Amino acid sequence: MAILAVNAGSSTLKFSVHPLVGTGVSDPVLTGTIQGLEPAGQPAMDWFWQGQHHQQPLPSTPGSTFESALRALQSLLLSLPALPGLRAVAHRVVHGGQHFQHSTRVTPEVLLILEQLNPLAPLHQPHNLAGIRAFAAVFPTLPQVACFDTAFHATLPREEFCFALPQALSDEGVRRYGFHGLSYQSIMGTLQSCSARAGGRTLMAHLGNGASLCATLQGRSQATTMGFSALDGLVMGTRCGSIDPGVLLYLLEQGWDHDRIQALLYRQSGLLGVSGIAADMRTLRASTEPTAQFAIELFARRVVRATGELSACIGGLDVLAFSGGIGENDALLRADVAQRLAYLGVRVDATLNARAVQGHAAWAIHTPDSAVEVWVVPTDEGRVAAAEAAALLIAS
Repeated sequence: MAILAVNAGSSTLKFSVHPLVGTGVSDPVLTGTIQGLEPAGQPAMDWFWQGQHHQQPLPSTPGSTFESALRALQSLLLSLPALPGLRAVAHRVVHGGQHFQHSTRVTPEVLLILEQLNPLAPLHQPHNLAGIRAFAAVFPTLPQVACFDTAFHATLPREEFCFALPQALSDEGVRRYGFHGLSYQSIMGTLQSCSARAGGRTLMAHLGNGASLCATLQGRSQATTMGFSALDGLVMGTRCGSIDPGVLLYLLEQGWDHDRIQALLYRQSGLLGVSGIAADMRTLRASTEPTAQFAIELFARRVVRATGELSACIGGLDVLAFSGGIGENDALLRADVAQRLAYLGVRVDATLNARAVQGHAAWAIHTPDSAVEVWVVPTDEGRVAAAEAAALLIAS
């Protein structure tokens, strides 16, 4: 038997199948992505199976593109004779709020609670929940398990997750939650298998279109840059990161309404807004425009600044890990950040840094005399979600 792990977004669906091994799961035997699920998109599915890459265009059916994509996935799963039978579907869900600090089996009541958190993660939560509903319809006999990005940060100390607001608002759930938890759980698991220092003062940098940092002690989250929503902290692809609340009051005074402000903060800011060119770091690296170079500089500076803040929370730094699309691929950014962190004793070997390639196993890039171990660690949120679902089913 196996667990099907899925990550449903607005225009893509990532999936992987992880065989059950003992009380856990193994590496995936099938991985893939369905793209083009947005309105007027061109749906297509590509997957890796037994070392081979396959691609297949999918029919575009107005009004039911997502459901058609799931039917195609179901047909694929049935067509692979050596594929283990499915025991459950594990879903990445960005926000669990105060209610869910552990993975949970989805019921109608659970979905109603999770829907109330849609305004806190509008780019992700509605699509995560739509995915759960669609999979429940296509695979009605399989348990659907929600695995939360916020759960990893349940260990944040109170002085870290509380805002300096009246207690009544805190009681309503207005607090810091933190995100990218499945990724951080994956990175930490890898670090603990390859570094004896990972149980110490560790900082993990998940840098991609969404970006955040997480500081841990003994593998437990102690501070993170994202907060009440996935807007806070670092500069991101289209999100602004930390911003003075006075800016939002000013915009309200200028007549901006909720939807316009939400679009600004989530979709029109970050690397895209600053550069005026693109949200993709690769595009900005290739550009000679001054605004592109400034956007990269701003991104790096915010990473360095936040590293100083979070490392202070844990009393220094023993291990630094880069992950995510930018963290795993952009050697220039890693070198730039490391150079600016030299005051913490960070030293990176230029040759090792240049050789670190996305998709490889964890790669150490620090010099022998570095006071801080520096790693490039691929993240595997799907495997973490599958393992969480397996553990939940075994416990029940």
